Amino acid sequence: MAEREPPRERADLRMLVLAGAAWAGAGVGRWLGWWVVVVALAGAVALWALSRCTTADLSRTVAGALLVLTAVGAVTVLRLDQVRRSPVEALAEDGATVRLVGTVRSDPRAVSARYGDLVVTRLELREVTGRGTTYAAAAPVLVIGDADWLTVPLGARVRVGGRLSPADDDDLAGVLSARGPPDVVAQPDLWWRGAAAVRRSIRDAVEHRPADQRALVPALVDGDDAGVDDALADDFRTTGLTHLLAVSGTNLTLVVGFLLVLARWAGLRGRALLGVGALGIVGFVLLARTEPSVLRAAVMGTVALFAMGADGRRRGPRALGVAVVVLLLVQPGLAVQPGFALSVLATAGIVLLAPGWRDAMARWLPRWVAEAVAIPSAAQLACTPLVAALSGQVSLVAVAANLAAAPAVGPATVLGLTAGLLGLVLPAGGGALGTLAAWCVAWIVTVATRCAALPTAALEWGSGAPALAVLSLLVAAIALLGPLVLRRPVTGVGCCVLLTLVVVVQPPSPGWPPPGWVLVACDVGQGDALVLNAGRGAGVVVDSGPDPVAVDRCLDRLGVRELPLVVLTHFHADHVDGLAGVVDDRRVGTVETTTLRDPPGGVREVGSVAGSVGRSPAPTPYGVTRRVGAVTLQALWPPPGAPTTGPGDGSTANEASVVLLVEVRGVRMLLTGDIEPEGQQALARSLPDLHVDVLKVPHHGSRYQDEPWLLSLGARVALVSVGADNDYGHPAEATLTPLRRAGTRVLRTDLDGDLAVIADGDGLSTATR
Repeated sequence: MAEREPPRERADLRMLVLAGAAWAGAGVGRWLGWWVVVVALAGAVALWALSRCTTADLSRTVAGALLVLTAVGAVTVLRLDQVRRSPVEALAEDGATVRLVGTVRSDPRAVSARYGDLVVTRLELREVTGRGTTYAAAAPVLVIGDADWLTVPLGARVRVGGRLSPADDDDLAGVLSARGPPDVVAQPDLWWRGAAAVRRSIRDAVEHRPADQRALVPALVDGDDAGVDDALADDFRTTGLTHLLAVSGTNLTLVVGFLLVLARWAGLRGRALLGVGALGIVGFVLLARTEPSVLRAAVMGTVALFAMGADGRRRGPRALGVAVVVLLLVQPGLAVQPGFALSVLATAGIVLLAPGWRDAMARWLPRWVAEAVAIPSAAQLACTPLVAALSGQVSLVAVAANLAAAPAVGPATVLGLTAGLLGLVLPAGGGALGTLAAWCVAWIVTVATRCAALPTAALEWGSGAPALAVLSLLVAAIALLGPLVLRRPVTGVGCCVLLTLVVVVQPPSPGWPPPGWVLVACDVGQGDALVLNAGRGAGVVVDSGPDPVAVDRCLDRLGVRELPLVVLTHFHADHVDGLAGVVDDRRVGTVETTTLRDPPGGVREVGSVAGSVGRSPAPTPYGVTRRVGAVTLQALWPPPGAPTTGPGDGSTANEASVVLLVEVRGVRMLLTGDIEPEGQQALARSLPDLHVDVLKVPHHGSRYQDEPWLLSLGARVALVSVGADNDYGHPAEATLTPLRRAGTRVLRTDLDGDLAVIADGDGLSTATR
């Protein structure tokens, strides 16, 4: 008689209950304060006293959860109170000019701003001088500076002056707008210098490789993603591979796992192995930086190692619960960080769902194949509702992309790290290993770009409460029914085939684009991206918005595959950063821009993207009436003799916006970029009888307009291209109200999505998507 398989031990979820209580405690302390913490403590004491008189495990568990909630809540209140009572907070509220001494706690990072590039980093303060008084202070401050900060090493102590302002983040005491270069008063400690040398060696080992490979190897090994192209990052985001561009638990698992294999090969066992693992974790944290996201990734990676080891079904949930409680006690601000929530959810999926799915598929698949499918599937499913809340999308290719990329991730990570270490003593050897790592990365890039190009790579879902509730119910149903579906090859393979068909076949978009459309304002967030109908499958694009993915999808929905003309009104990021999505897999003719080549970052971006498709940007010819397919257009601004160089910060770029007078199928439209009131007044003087049917409201509906000129145009429709909940106060009611009173129909992308202007037999109409 065959021996019956012993029943599997059920996962112990009590530590996960305590983890949930810790999370709740961080929220309670942040938003409700001391009195709720005191009530929770009283309840915990009462339940604990009750549990001493009974044998009920439930009362003990609840009492323990209340105690954890109380502890984390108290730590949160104390941490926030420490920041609020800091003299730095008071100086920030006053907007004081100060002098700070502090230690650099994050790598200085260049970011694109509206008026040029800035550098952002975090300082842990030691001393602040303001209003004639010097204070000893231990508080975190965000520093915004210029390019001089890029050379400041992590861990250095610096002295810097500037103006303090309040921070939106409760975990920051203030934001410093730095003035002048920082004065480095002490170099980093030895371990920071060693980690920096390894990071530099990794970059040097792949310096000879193509740009995507050169940027991705350091990102994969230690989270150094500064060189990753925006378009490639968008492809990784669409395909659910973003975790490869940042420090994640996967990085630590691969690095420490490799060290443990080497240690076993060398004959180490028992506590010696634990010591090697601990040293590997510490070294990884130093290499990838001791920022909260790195510490979180290290802890979650350690949990994954527990889950992958012996008795992982029982130890995994306990390790995850302990990790969450400890992390929130040490850094309660993690509770409101999406990255932390995604890490916890992904790890929970691996710990709770993956074993059951793996065992179900192992009935008809080799166990290693079943495990390779179950782990990314469970992690992705657990994260799906939160990803949808953050992005409004559900990736349909994430599991397939992770499976396809997985064979190259481990070798690329290990080879890249080894190349960096070897390169410290033998640069040629490091370069050779760097080449091998880059070959592995090339496959990952191919997977990301090809999967992102599929017709239905991501499903637009929405981020409202009803949509997320429905999605959460679907996720719960899949989690419960997954083992039942996957245990049989017919249903398991059938689900995979169905998902493949959904992804590969382009679904119809009912009623879109509407027949007779002449202009569409794409919903690309806070920016402009306009498409003029130049004929069957062809369009003239005016500006590309800030997001390559968003504008690419808008053009796909319109069926535009050919672009005889692309006009970029000026070089601000919200008008040009999406250009890579515009030119992606489309035939591109001429790329035209304004005459003012400022800010420099935007100019470089446009030149790089246009050059990638064999085009050189040229100034838009002033006053020349041209016909491009079904589109007739004329540039009305900037006039001849307008400046071609600016101050370098982009502050004059709006006024240099290209203004186009366009006609398609008898509909006259004025596309105004971000032209300022002075330019509007100049146009009013030079073209006093200008009248149009459609107005693209300047500068996203900003309050700074020449109202008489806007009303004199007599537009029947006004389009406002603007992002929801933006920080600029766009659009201003002071701008929109006079237009509405004049009888103009005002449509907004933040409220209505894509906006279409239609020329039909009855005249002019509009539609929204």
